[in-house]
Amino acid sequence: MFDWFINLSYPFQAFLACIFTWFVTSLGSAVVFLFKKVNKTVMDAMLGFAAGVMIAATFFSLLSPAIEMANNLEMIAWLVVSIGFFCGGLLLYICDKIFDHFTKKQENSSNKRIVMLISSITLHNIPDGLWNMYRLFAKNMLKYWRRGKYYEPIFRRRKKENNGTNCWN
Repeated sequence: MFDWFINLSYPFQAFLACIFTWFVTSLGSAVVFLFKKVNKTVMDAMLGFAAGVMIAATFFSLLSPAIEMANNLEMIAWLVVSIGFFCGGLLLYICDKIFDHFTKKQENSSNKRIVMLISSITLHNIPDGLWNMYRLFAKNMLKYWRRGKYYEPIFRRRKKENNGTNCWN
């Protein structure tokens, strides 16, 4: 069923995946254009659903891998996860106080909301970007550094390993 997708080059697969997630997110958020006013019970249900989705995403994407990694490293898993969770909450608290300090002179609270939105999106995307760069480059680079191939670019190594074929196919 998805053979056509698997046969595409990796950068094009990533591009299509990004476009798909953008489209689905836009479609889901476009529901707000269907209502002028939202009933309080409907709003509570939507916020509850969003909170449940975020809790599930937090557990399956962050906490479960952290517990597994801590167990593999023979650490106390609940302590490691609790410290990380507490540090994340502390970071949000500190950021809120910093934004209060910078925006206390302004009577308009929308500026604070705008700055907090931009900062939270940026803060959210930094670890994602770091993890993606690690997955793409660091794992392969560590493998080759151990062999003594320090400076040869990744695409040349992969081309040699694949008998001269393009590394992106």
